[in-house]
Formats: sequence, structure tokens, C-alpha cells
Amino acid sequence: MTHPPAARALLASALSVTALLATAGCAVDDEPRPRWFSASASASGASPAVEQPAGSGAALTEAQAQAALVTEADLGEPWGPTRGARTWRDGLLKATTEDRDCQLLLDALYTEEPFGAPKGPQATSALDDSDTDTQLRYRVAAHPPADVDRTLDWMKSLPRRCGQFTATTTRGIVQGVEVRDLPLPPVGDARRALRVTLAGETEDGELTYLTMDLAAVRVGEEAITLTNAGLDEVYEEVTQQAVQLGAQRLAEIRKQGKAQI
Repeated sequence: MTHPPAARALLASALSVTALLATAGCAVDDEPRPRWFSASASASGASPAVEQPAGSGAALTEAQAQAALVTEADLGEPWGPTRGARTWRDGLLKATTEDRDCQLLLDALYTEEPFGAPKGPQATSALDDSDTDTQLRYRVAAHPPADVDRTLDWMKSLPRRCGQFTATTTRGIVQGVEVRDLPLPPVGDARRALRVTLAGETEDGELTYLTMDLAAVRVGEEAITLTNAGLDEVYEEVTQQAVQLGAQRLAEIRKQGKAQI
């Protein structure tokens, strides 16, 4: 990614969160979309809500959770199985800040578990975009609905509580962090998504700009957690359509499981 020449001077002089994000950011509106991207998530172009009442059936089995995953077969090229965790995970996401809620957010981004350890069956898929080196991690897991809803309410508060703050990595590099809402299709019983950007520079003075989407959806007694992150373009449409497809698939599997009881 190409950054404006003024970015280095601004980073060196002030480390203002607003300045960091304004100068290190890259607009994606005019960028080409991924090859698999479609403006509509279904053949009809509709985005139907999939409502499944909480407590409507027993928790999924591990095999059912596995069947509910979004995989590279759904996304198509350039997505494929992950080749392993990127160095930016430890280098940029393992960071500290003074505010408790903002620290909890950083911890959730690093662990990719905003709901904590699953309380039952779970399944995870991890994918890489070979064009942009973006990584996507998708998990289906059983969590108590009340706990999930509390976490979603907490996520809703974060753009106000942690809209802009600074965080220091384990190597002492200060980053400007910006948190904003990311809209999701009306799927599941409850949902929330955030787009988090972290702007800074390496010890060698190279500018870094990490974008990470964190999305979560409750469907009955299971929760979907998705992260979509990278140092290049991170398309929010990927996050939104993966969530929509996954929530609809999970609701259908729940319905089938209930019918078999």
C-alpha cells in the first residue's frame, strides 16, 4: 500500500490518533473488488432476515457446527486454506492501553474470542486471500445466549467509548487506533460488527496500517464469530456476505436438527 509522504513527518512529530489515521489510511471506494464479490448475496438480490428464537432447540453437535462453517468453497478465488498466522498478529495486535474497555477490545482482537472460551461444540475455518494476504477466521460455537447478548451490547458501546485511542505494542511502538460500527445484514437473533484500524510504524520507520473487522452473530444457542484482517485492502463486503451466508446456513442446520429430535 502506498502512503502519502506527509505521513512519516506526522507520525514522527505528534502521534495524534486523528493524524495517524488520516495520513496512513487508504481509500478503498475506487479499488477493484475481489473476484468472487457480488453486489447481492443471493440470486434474487434480497437480504432476508433469518430469525431463530433463542432456546429453540438443543445445542449443535460438533459435526453440525462443522457443517455450518463458511469455507473457501463459498468464497471462491482468491481464498484458500490459511498458511498460518501472520507476523502482524503478535507484532501489532498484542498491545496495551490504559482504558479497560479498549484493552478488552484489543485482547478480543488478538484472541479472536470476544465471547471467551466456547461452552460446548465448536468448529473453525481459517482462510487466506492470496491477492491481499488478508486473513479470515470464522467460528461457530455454543455460548449461553444471555452471555452473547451482553457481549454484543458491549461491542455496541465501543465506538463511543473507544472511538480513538493509542495502544503500545510489546516492542514499545505506539499506534493510533480507531473503532467504528460496521453494518451487517439483518440475520440471526442479534448481531454486531466493528471495523478497527491500527496505524503506526515499525522500528525501522516503515508505516503500518492494519484493518480488522470483528463480527459476531447469535443464532439461537450458537454464536458466529468472524475476523477479517490484513495490512492491505480489507473489504467489508467480504465480512458482511460471509456473515449473511453463515447465519442463514446455521439457522437451517438448527432447523434440521430440531426436526430430527
